[in-house]
Amino acid sequence: MSENFTDRDGFIWVNGQFIPWRDAKTHIVNQGLHYGSAVFEGERAYNGKIFKSKEHTDRLFKSAEIVGMNIPYLKDEINLAKNDLILKMNFSNCYLRPLVWRGGNQMGISTTHSNINVSISAWEDWTSYFKMEDRLAGLKLITSPWKRPAPDASPYEAKSSGIYVICTMSKEFAEKKGYHDALMLDHRNYVAEGTGANIFFIKDNKVDTPIPDCFLNGITRQVVIEMLLKQGFEVNEKFIKPQEINNYDEAFLTGTAAELTPISLIDNKKFLVGENTTTYKLMNDFSNLVKTSF
Repeated sequence: MSENFTDRDGFIWVNGQFIPWRDAKTHIVNQGLHYGSAVFEGERAYNGKIFKSKEHTDRLFKSAEIVGMNIPYLKDEINLAKNDLILKMNFSNCYLRPLVWRGGNQMGISTTHSNINVSISAWEDWTSYFKMEDRLAGLKLITSPWKRPAPDASPYEAKSSGIYVICTMSKEFAEKKGYHDALMLDHRNYVAEGTGANIFFIKDNKVDTPIPDCFLNGITRQVVIEMLLKQGFEVNEKFIKPQEINNYDEAFLTGTAAELTPISLIDNKKFLVGENTTTYKLMNDFSNLVKTSF
């Protein structure tokens, strides 16, 4: 498959129709592009079945509602379109990207007469968002200079495109310095998350994770917490100061694209990684869970 995401074979579902991939285009003058007026989802299919498809669609509609967009389709129509797309693309294991954006019927900040567009695309490239050798060795993170804004300054419960600009800036900052990803703090200087994934820390049988009060409470995050509790771990959602990271033995990221990925380093703090760690076992447990939960 071509690395160029605009030049591929296959189809994309756009406003109720399957369009050849290369023909799935929109005009350059639209509010989604100019003002980040869009919401989206990231989903995974395993063995032809979308993991937590209903939950992702529910969140897509919630995100749209938060930013004032009325999706012109029913949830069942979106769920059906996702499944039909996988079949049409002949994919088994893939990543899906539903997207809702304001079009070009109106420009400027006002959205009174905006038209709403919906698309769903799918690709196989992200069946492993991070390279397997990097996952096994553990990711290296550096603290980003950009922070998660306060909840009254950003619609953090919406998976909105505009919010991700600080994520892309943080990711670029990290990669230029030789790291895989960045650790983002919040407006109070508490640990928040990675650029596109939630974060967890392990000490003995206790697992701590930041309280999602200014960043997205990921669906994968919720699944992992449930899995940890069933396995007998003590899970605490708490405010974590950056210096408290030194108190933990292991750490990992969770997300649809990242799945469950170990962390080996945050700034100067090293974490345990490898086959004998709790995180390695959890990574395999999560992999088995998503493939057998249908």
